[in-house]
Amino acid sequence: MTLVTNKIGVVGEKIASNFLLKNGYKLLNKNYRTKYGEIDLIALKNNVIHFIEVKTKTSNLPIYPYEAVNDKKITKIKHVINIYLKNMNYEDKKLSIDVFSIILDKDNEIKDLKIFENITN
Repeated sequence: MTLVTNKIGVVGEKIASNFLLKNGYKLLNKNYRTKYGEIDLIALKNNVIHFIEVKTKTSNLPIYPYEAVNDKKITKIKHVINIYLKNMNYEDKKLSIDVFSIILDKDNEIKDLKIFENITN
C-alpha cells in the first residue's frame, strides 16, 4: 500500500468512525489485525456487533469502492471475525458485516457515501 493510498484509507476510516459515533454506535476496535487479515472498524449498536470494511477512493474510475469487497475478501473477514469472537466474550450478540463505500473529491471532502449493512444475509 502506498503512502497516498494509506492516507486516503485513514481519511475514510475517520469519516466512517464519525458517522458511527454520531449515530449511536459504540466503537469497540479500529484496525483489528490478525495474521489472516484486518477488520477496519468493529462497533456495537442494539446488541449487534458490526464488522465494518471501509473502502475509500479519490479517482474517477468507473468502479465503486464497495466493488472491491468480493467473495474472497468476505471469506477473509469471516476468518478474522471468528478469531475476534474467540478472544472476546460476545456470544450473546448478533453479527453484521457492513461496508462503507466512500468517494472523496480532490480536497478529501465526501463526494459519495454508501453504506451496506449485513452484506452476507
